[in-house]
Amino acid sequence: MRIGDLSRRTGVPVPTIKFYSREGLLPAGQRTSPNQVSYSESHVRRLKLIRAMLEVGGLSVAAAREVLAKVDSPFTTIHGVLGVAQSAITRPTAEREDDEGRRAQAEREVAELVKRHGWEVKPENPGWKALVQIVVTYRDLDREDLLALLDRYADSAGELAVAELAVLEDVPGADGKVEGAVLGTVLGDAAMAALRRIAQEDVSGRVRPTRHSA
Repeated sequence: MRIGDLSRRTGVPVPTIKFYSREGLLPAGQRTSPNQVSYSESHVRRLKLIRAMLEVGGLSVAAAREVLAKVDSPFTTIHGVLGVAQSAITRPTAEREDDEGRRAQAEREVAELVKRHGWEVKPENPGWKALVQIVVTYRDLDREDLLALLDRYADSAGELAVAELAVLEDVPGADGKVEGAVLGTVLGDAAMAALRRIAQEDVSGRVRPTRHSA
């Protein structure tokens, strides 16, 4: 198909398709003449994946490029692509100079949480680093009540991770599994955030309002 057909099939404007190609997100089409390039169904699928990561998942072009490079690697494993996808969607946190002592305490707390749940995870995991910063922030604000929720979050996260990996096991072909890992990580985070907001509105609407003292 020509680039115009590709645009109509995916809803992606021609200039955007060319931009994705220049940025290394979309493989080049097959040149059939000096002024003509042909695209296949694989390009349709890739464009849909790119749009999902950028528009729904909120990834930057650079992060999407990194994830797609892992997807295209012939030696990619589900474990490997999950790590890249996690790094892409986890925002780095700035470490303040006065955080050193509190951060060390938070590191120990996160390590203990990981151990309680029987997880085999290294501190280099982007989620670990993000959780450490969350613990630091909770303690800065004296919110022990919110810290107490972390184990409940962990229970839910563990169950969800098992279910997600079980779904991937049923996906045929290595390419399908890798794509599923990317979508499950990038869009899964967005889906959980959306569902949590929906649930919070429902629960808060059924809870008797309380007065806040000045």
